[in-house]
Amino acid sequence: MTEMLRLNIPILLPDVADAADACVDRLISELRGREGIEYVHVAAGEPAQLCVHYDVAVIALPRIRELARSAGARITEQFGHATWQVEGITHERRARTIAKCLRALPGVLEAEASASGVVHVEFDRQATTEDEARKALFQRGVFAAGGAAALRPDRRDPNDADDNGSAKHAHAESEHTEGEGEHDHAHGRILGPNTELIFSLTCGALLVVGFAIEKLLPAAPGWLPIVCFVGAYFFGGFYTVREAIDNLRLRKFEIDTLMLVAAAGAASLGAWAEGALLLFLFSLGHALEHYAMGRAKQAIEALAKLAPRTATVRRADGTLEVPVEELVIGDVVLVRPNERLPADGFLVKGSSAIDQAPVTGESIPVDKRPVDDVAEARARPDTVGSASRVFAGTINGAGAIEVEATRLSSDTALAKVVKMVSEAETQKSPTQRFTETFERIFVPVVLALAILLLFAWVVVDEPFSSSFYRAMAVLVAASPCALAIATPSAVLSGVARAARGGVLVKGGAPLENLGSLSAIAFDKTGTLTEGKPRITDVLPADGVPEHELLSVAVAVEALSDHPLAAAIVRDGRARLGGREIEEATELKSLTGRGVVATFAGQPVWLGKAEMFGQDGITQLNPAVKASIAKLRDAGRTTMAVRIGERDLGAIGLMDTPRAAARDALKRLRDLGITRMLMISGDHQKVADAIAKDLGLDEAWGDLLPEDKVAAIQKLRKEAKVAMVGDGVNDAPAMANATVGIAMGAAGSDVALETADVALMADDLRHLPFAVGLSRRTRFIILQNVFISLGVVALLVPATIFGLGIGPAVAAHEGSTLVVVFNALRLLGYRDGQA
Repeated sequence: MTEMLRLNIPILLPDVADAADACVDRLISELRGREGIEYVHVAAGEPAQLCVHYDVAVIALPRIRELARSAGARITEQFGHATWQVEGITHERRARTIAKCLRALPGVLEAEASASGVVHVEFDRQATTEDEARKALFQRGVFAAGGAAALRPDRRDPNDADDNGSAKHAHAESEHTEGEGEHDHAHGRILGPNTELIFSLTCGALLVVGFAIEKLLPAAPGWLPIVCFVGAYFFGGFYTVREAIDNLRLRKFEIDTLMLVAAAGAASLGAWAEGALLLFLFSLGHALEHYAMGRAKQAIEALAKLAPRTATVRRADGTLEVPVEELVIGDVVLVRPNERLPADGFLVKGSSAIDQAPVTGESIPVDKRPVDDVAEARARPDTVGSASRVFAGTINGAGAIEVEATRLSSDTALAKVVKMVSEAETQKSPTQRFTETFERIFVPVVLALAILLLFAWVVVDEPFSSSFYRAMAVLVAASPCALAIATPSAVLSGVARAARGGVLVKGGAPLENLGSLSAIAFDKTGTLTEGKPRITDVLPADGVPEHELLSVAVAVEALSDHPLAAAIVRDGRARLGGREIEEATELKSLTGRGVVATFAGQPVWLGKAEMFGQDGITQLNPAVKASIAKLRDAGRTTMAVRIGERDLGAIGLMDTPRAAARDALKRLRDLGITRMLMISGDHQKVADAIAKDLGLDEAWGDLLPEDKVAAIQKLRKEAKVAMVGDGVNDAPAMANATVGIAMGAAGSDVALETADVALMADDLRHLPFAVGLSRRTRFIILQNVFISLGVVALLVPATIFGLGIGPAVAAHEGSTLVVVFNALRLLGYRDGQA
């Protein structure tokens, strides 16, 4: 018999910040390999929990606890992570070089860097320390956004082993704040953040002066224009040489190396002007690429600036203004009309319409009112309804309100979105991985071709200098600069635009996959329906008064946090009219089937009809079975209730389909989604009724959580499929889909952590926006790849047949800028454009 055990992740892994951490995956992998453990996954809860399904006949519960604790302790001690926002990574090729340098360090398990300046490192503490990674970055001119000091190797890592040798699991993150590091010369750059552009323009100026002296002043000394050209080489090649040296240390040839070889070759032939022109255009292209990528990066950084820096707090000694970092859970914050909210929390006083667009993307302000029971809301903040819950960074309307903070400033929905979007920039898409693999093969082939062309004079009647010049021109023409930036620029722009629209996309892979799939599976409750079921029918068994059936059901369900349980408690109490209800105890969940508890000293079973007749539970009597069949024929969700050996009857509930569901599904069909189905734990007849009402293609009912996983796996064998749910109860199914999409993620930490794509608002209408943007992003990625490879395909034969280095490098760098600015168009994407 299979049982389930839930373990709090913060207890097993004390220093893990969220359930999406790689160390949670390691813990799951260790437990899954144990005999008797059937399935392990992250489950709903605050804090996040690890759900272990095990066979009681094979392994005992205390043994599972022991295994989990010991595995968690080993993982916590061994593995660490660090994420930094840095300066000094000016383009995608530099990001790749930095990541490879970090991966080459002993003990570094994984490292990613993005052109927007995010570096993430995962390392084994038994082999290295975070300090070693900082040292490697510092040596390569990469500095933390808060100033160079933040990455200096002489700084002691507070998370490294202490004097007693104990170690902690590090999750360090450096953040940039205004005014920090200004004395550091913009983080190590001589002339500030535009140093590369200034060097490039200086190169161009020296090139023009040298060329003018050579052509217009024939009486000038011969060494004078050469001095200008040498100066142009210095300024134009300064950053390129640094990049090439790092690449050669890693024993790889990149585009920068090819450009230096071509420039040196031109100089050796006496074509100083053409070599300087090559370096000028190449460095100018890099500088403009950095500027353009900065535009997309600024769109993400703007999210972080939405929350105010200070908050007006009501405390025992009166009202005072404090930095938001000093807010603590339970503080009551005063928010005046038209001010931005400084904290996540719930309303305790006042009513207002709040513009939630900055966080959830909702276009219309949402009416908010105080909670009915402050003590209950304080005890269970995750159960506060959307009508009273508010988020940091949103804008208050005309009414003054008071909000009780439920999260620290570092844990707000907005803060988590900013952090996750930044981390998403380092997650590569399938196309980006393909282009990087292509480049690794293509660059050596280009070098071989250039060497072959060096000997063209052997078979063609021309001097060696002409063959050498042609070989250098081919090197320039074949360098895949545009290809390197084609995908990252589009992904960064797409992720930034999605975040601005209230959709969190965790990297390039989900963005591309969402844009290419044609099938979507939906959970029913809370996704296609309102998630607010109500009691419609109470059918007691013969001889059982209605109040007894309701009293038992309400007492038991009061111990559960399931949406159906909340409906039974709410509506049941209303029907009982204030009647006293004895408390139930010892609630135990039978996942996907129902619950067992104790009431008035007797065992109570409450759940689906299918729960009865299994695992030693006797069948329902024929009259109750008939009542349930009648309710199901009417499209009701049913719950049977038994106490001791008496069947008390059945309760029917109904959940209303979302008003926006039909329109959202129609728009998805218009976007090319050809198959849409619903998977539900509800009875097949209920599922069929909802599906028919909404116009879905299929409905699969009577599914337990493990059945939903199997259903998604079956669908995925046929085609790419997305799973849309609340990110909590659906987490296992979402994890098995091509793309997992969670709704209402602004109010759920678990949803933010488990989903590939999170719709911050609890609104299905945002799904077509996400799919449309993903399709548009994928189209632009394909456009960019076509442009990049097309220009190379045209330039290589053109240079072989005589096109000079100057025109070749102009076309080459022009294509790089074209793909970057093409990608930036995604920042202006509007819903319905796809």
